[in-house]
Amino acid sequence: MLHHARCTDDAESEMKLRSLLFVPGDSERKFIKALGCGADALILDLEDAVAPTQKEMARAQVAAWLSENNASNCALFVRINPLDTGMTTADLSAVVKPGLNGLLIPKANGAHDVAAIAEQLNTLEVEKGMAHGTVKIAVVATETPLAMFHLGSYTPPHSRLIALTWGAEDLAAAIGATANKEPDGSWTFPYQVARTQCLFAASAAGIAPIETLYADFRDVSGLERDCRRSRRDGFTGRLAIHPDQIETINVCFAPSPEDIVEAQMIVDAFAAQPDVGTLGLNGKMYDIPHLKAARKTLTAAGVTK
Repeated sequence: MLHHARCTDDAESEMKLRSLLFVPGDSERKFIKALGCGADALILDLEDAVAPTQKEMARAQVAAWLSENNASNCALFVRINPLDTGMTTADLSAVVKPGLNGLLIPKANGAHDVAAIAEQLNTLEVEKGMAHGTVKIAVVATETPLAMFHLGSYTPPHSRLIALTWGAEDLAAAIGATANKEPDGSWTFPYQVARTQCLFAASAAGIAPIETLYADFRDVSGLERDCRRSRRDGFTGRLAIHPDQIETINVCFAPSPEDIVEAQMIVDAFAAQPDVGTLGLNGKMYDIPHLKAARKTLTAAGVTK
């Protein structure tokens, strides 16, 4: 029997999604280790991390973890198997229960897949005595060629949809690519497109854009550089494959003290002059887009004003 565990230092009313760590659904040892790593969310994986012969056992294991850790301060997600596998209904029946915060939907082809999952959630939440809408949905939105043409379908977003992320490996396999990285480690052009379109789709829907995995978990400096680039571009969090990546991700996607000070200065200045659309501060000009960005920074930092 596992004990209730704390994954973050403080409870928050809103789900924080800076760092989301994958945990194989059939490894209790990795789950226990993950609980103490500081991730904002754990993604208990029933899909790629679990062999076909272990799916049933993994479902039961994940269901038990959810029951035993439903007081955890980190969010608990489950990555279910794709809709076209015939395993989705069994996955949902097992894991939709108190303690589950969200689902990660892999290989989604568009918003119609979200609607199909949500319809099942509506029924299961009633059966399990859960409030309607308790279980949120995040989507891996770029894993099939068809998905690339349906990214705009997530706007307006379903009420359960809170995040989009992207992936390159399944997409590469689907289109027959021999590689998806340049010799220097950067993404080749098709996957730069997938990344960018995911970012735009999430932003258009007003939900969280989550950066994909950084595969080399031993390369801390490379991860840090890549995270800072991702945050610069507009991503608000990142998937992780190893607990050792969590600290770096959390630091990189949290506003720095300097960011917070500057954002507060901008918000205060516009509040003092509500009738202006542009103003000067410390030799720089700021307008309404800067104000919107400053408000987002303060929200990410947990500052409300």
